[in-house]
Amino acid sequence: MVSRQVHSRYQRRLADTAVAGQEVVILLRVRRFFCPGTGCAKKTFAEQVPGLTMRYGRQSTGLREVLRAIALALGGRAGARLTCRLAAEVNRMTLIRLLRGLPDPAADGSPRVLGVDEFALRRGHSYGTLLVDVESRRPVDILPERSASSFAAWLAAHPGAEVICRDRSGCYADGGARGAPDAIQVADRWHLWHNLGEAAERAVARHRGCLSAAVPAAGSAGSARPAGPASAGPPRSGRVPDRTRQRHAAIHQLLASGRSVRAISLELGLARNTVRRFARAASPEELLVNDGTGRRPSILAEFEPYLIQRWNDGCTDAALLWREIRDRGYAGGSSHVRACLAPLRTTTIAAVRPPAPPKVREVTSWVMTRPRNLAPGDQARLAVILSSCPELSALSEHIRAFARIMTERRGRELETWMAAVTASGQPDLRSFVTGLRRDQDAVTAGLTVPWSSGVVEGHVNRIKMLKRQMYGRANPDLLRRRVLLTD
Repeated sequence: MVSRQVHSRYQRRLADTAVAGQEVVILLRVRRFFCPGTGCAKKTFAEQVPGLTMRYGRQSTGLREVLRAIALALGGRAGARLTCRLAAEVNRMTLIRLLRGLPDPAADGSPRVLGVDEFALRRGHSYGTLLVDVESRRPVDILPERSASSFAAWLAAHPGAEVICRDRSGCYADGGARGAPDAIQVADRWHLWHNLGEAAERAVARHRGCLSAAVPAAGSAGSARPAGPASAGPPRSGRVPDRTRQRHAAIHQLLASGRSVRAISLELGLARNTVRRFARAASPEELLVNDGTGRRPSILAEFEPYLIQRWNDGCTDAALLWREIRDRGYAGGSSHVRACLAPLRTTTIAAVRPPAPPKVREVTSWVMTRPRNLAPGDQARLAVILSSCPELSALSEHIRAFARIMTERRGRELETWMAAVTASGQPDLRSFVTGLRRDQDAVTAGLTVPWSSGVVEGHVNRIKMLKRQMYGRANPDLLRRRVLLTD
C-alpha cells in the first residue's frame, strides 16, 4: 500500500549484531501513514525498512537470523549463555520462541534409499521413528510413534522408496511391506554381526571348561596345559548353585512334557529369557561360573600377581605399592590394596596364585576378531583353546565364513552357510540361523548391496545429544525442528 499522508512519527530501538564485541542498538525514526484504502480495516500503518526491520520486532533481521542459528545449534539455556558472550543477550524463552516460529519442515517425497530406525522419546515408555535419506545422509522426517501402521501410512503418502534400510525389527519390516511392497528391504549388517556375537558368546560359555587350556602349566611359562575334568575345579555348592540346579531340572522336565516357554515362565514365575537360557544349557553346571566363589572378580585381581611378586621382593609398604599399580592402570583406592596385603603380613613368602583362565567375553572377542588384528599372545592362547575343543574350533570356522560373506558382499552364499551350520550341530548358531530364516530376503540383501543403516544410527546418537541439551523441554515439536533443520 502506498500513502503520502503522514499520521505521526515515533522512535524504534532495534538490537543489531555486535561490532567489535560491543552491543549495537539502532535508533530508528519511523513514520506512520494513513491508509487510503476504503475497505481496509487498518486506518494507519508504519513503514518498514527492507532487510532491517519487521513488524513488532525488537531485533534487526540480521540479529534474528543469528539468534535462530544459535537456537538450532544449542537450544535454550546453552544458547542464552552464548548470546551473553556475543553482546546480544536474550532470554532462553526468546530462543525457544524463535525456534518454534520456524516453518514446520515437511517431506515432499520419499528418498530413493530410505533408512528407518527408532529412538526413545522417553526410554522404556515412548518411542519415535526417524527417517533418513541414506544417499544424502540427511534426516527426512520424524514420526511421533513406533508402529508398523504409522510407517506404512508415511510410505503410502510419500511414494518413491526403492530401498529400505532397517534393523531386524519386525515392526518396520511389516510397515515397509505394506507401505512400499516393491521396495527392497535391507537388514543392517551391524545388527547381524552383533546377533552372531551373542550366539558365539553363549557357545563359548557352554564350553567354559575348555578355556583353562590357555593357562600355562606350573613350571613352564610358554606351554599350556590341556583341559580336562580336573581343570574345571570342584562343583560349586551353596544356595544359588542349588537353586540353579533345581530350576534347570524343573524347566527341562516341563519341556520334555511338551510345555512351551511361555507356559513355563508363567508357571515358575520366571522371565522368558531366563527360561530360554536354562533350556539351552545341557547341564546346570554350564550356568554356573566355576571360579570358586561365584562373585564378580575384584578390580584388583589383575594386579595381585604383581603385588605378591613385589611383596616377595621385600616391598611391604602398601602406599608405595598402591602408587606403583596406579601407574599401571589401577583405578581403585589404597584401602583395597591394604586389605589385599593384610593376610600376607603373617607369612614370610607369599605363594603366587595360578593365573586365571581367560573370560568368556574375552575369548568371544578373539573369535569375532580378524586373526591378523589379534595380538600375538592372544593368537597363541586362542589357538590352544581351539585345538583342545573341537566344538569351539568349528564355531570359529563358521564365524570366519560368515565374516567373509559379510565383508565381501557374497550374500548368495548365505543359504549354503546356513545349511552347513544346521548340519554341524551347534545349538547356539542354529538359533541364530532360525532368526535369519525369518527375515532371509532382507538379510541376503544386507549381505549383498552396499547400503546399510549406519548413517541412521549416527543420527540417533545425535538425537540423544539434543535430548540431553534440552532436558525437560524436549517436546516432540521442538525436537523435530532441531533434528530436521540443523545443517
